[in-house]
Amino acid sequence: MAVDVVMPQMGESIFEGTITKWLKKPGDKVERDEPLFEISTDKVDAEIPSPSAGVLKEIKIAEGQTVPIQTIVAVIDGAGAAAASAPAPPAKAAPVPASTPAPAAAKPAAPAPAAPVSAPASAAAASGSTERIHSSPLVRRLAKEHNVDLSAIEGTGAGGRITKEDIEGVIAGQSAPAAAQAPAPAAAARPSAPPPAPAPIAAPGAPAVHGSQYVAALQVGVPRERIYFGNYEVQPLSNMRQKIAEHMVASKHVSAHVYSVDEIDMTKVAAIRAKAKEEFEKRYETKLTFMPFFVKAAVAGLRAYPTLNASLDGTSMVLHKEINVGIAVALDWGLLVPVIRNADEKNLLGIQRNLNDLAERARSKKLKPEEVQEGTFSITNPGVFGGLFGLPVISQPNVGILGLGAIEKRPVVINDSIAIRSMCYVTLSYDHRVVDGAVAHQFLHKVKETLENWSEPLV
Repeated sequence: MAVDVVMPQMGESIFEGTITKWLKKPGDKVERDEPLFEISTDKVDAEIPSPSAGVLKEIKIAEGQTVPIQTIVAVIDGAGAAAASAPAPPAKAAPVPASTPAPAAAKPAAPAPAAPVSAPASAAAASGSTERIHSSPLVRRLAKEHNVDLSAIEGTGAGGRITKEDIEGVIAGQSAPAAAQAPAPAAAARPSAPPPAPAPIAAPGAPAVHGSQYVAALQVGVPRERIYFGNYEVQPLSNMRQKIAEHMVASKHVSAHVYSVDEIDMTKVAAIRAKAKEEFEKRYETKLTFMPFFVKAAVAGLRAYPTLNASLDGTSMVLHKEINVGIAVALDWGLLVPVIRNADEKNLLGIQRNLNDLAERARSKKLKPEEVQEGTFSITNPGVFGGLFGLPVISQPNVGILGLGAIEKRPVVINDSIAIRSMCYVTLSYDHRVVDGAVAHQFLHKVKETLENWSEPLV
């Protein structure tokens, strides 16, 4: 029998995904739970396993396409693998694909052009306006900035979700009802509107378009001849890279970034780690790095100065009771910030194991969306790549992020004598709307004091 492969919902607030890579091609055999394709969402990149064993019969959605959840992306002929000795089922399976699309084709009869996507949207709109408005944080931020009432917009996304295109259409002066009732004309009109037209950079045929044209994707009116010149290669941004760019620009736009720098003597911690790391790895089967020491020190700082363990909601400050520390993980294809939940309740061994597990699964695309959500404070480590220090962008909706520089031996003055010590610069990027400089430096001093006078056992 034929088995439909659908775009999964990777989290409660995720309503669409982009297929970034097919790991199998039509005609290939697949096992149940074997990775079938990779997707990228607002939260994570992930490998999606096959729901059934069989042969990949058809790929319906190509790489690079973004579709709503529950959209059929492929069909697996499960008969061949289910009963290798009985060739009869494949013959019976043939009518199933023909009959399966029939209901899907019947539903879109009401909304004329865009069948699978507009059907759930109109159904959600008809179900009543009293239901919760489905939208992303970016959409809500844009609505707030431009005084747009989200309840007056009929979303064109899955489940009636208000998409970024919907809100941009309203901001650009387009009619929201017209956009909801006639998705195809609205989509056709968007490229002519100056703010949203994004495609030129991604389109490879750039050499023919120099001169007076502008790169609308940058939204800054830069003439193309100032970007395309000499020998060059055009590479479209990955879905993750686009999301990172979107989040970083939004953070700089929303938060009043201020930076403070301090220097920490890591000699004591370095000696403790050097002495214990070999036995630690043998006994607990995990490497001992410097990061859990910094996490524990940050937790001490957040306990002492809870203003940094907060979020801002309009004119209200939300002080979080849990301390969930996000750790930036550099990937070959981008950056993720998986979260160590309740870091204040874990000892150093527990934090190290949690760190290693999250980092490994981030690199193998096994993270769940909820594992990169609900962080209350973040740490990033440019020092691991040799950086003296960095000035990181705040990860929204946090109000602070700690940046770690390289740990290097340097000459320092101690009691009027010059000594060689393992030193590290640390930076704190903080939102000046909530955190004042005095609190920021008190926090950094607490982190410094904790590390320089380390007394906590490793386990």
